[in-house]
Amino acid sequence: MDDSPNHDQIPDVRDGLTTKERIVLVCLQELQNQRNGRNVPTAMLYGRVVEHVDMSVAELQAILQRFVGVHGGRV
Repeated sequence: MDDSPNHDQIPDVRDGLTTKERIVLVCLQELQNQRNGRNVPTAMLYGRVVEHVDMSVAELQAILQRFVGVHGGRV
């Protein structure tokens, strides 16, 4: 068993974002620009994100919930 840390899950000291979180934000910004500032459907964002990194739908949703401040399913 490999006990070494997964470097993709370690937050960057500059902004506290993990690699996956940063990819989600970059993809979201690109899609918003392509859609002239309109909202981006989660399914569209997920399709773009998985082109760059392996991620489940649940993991994407958890990242998006952290970004908007939703904790434990409560709004």
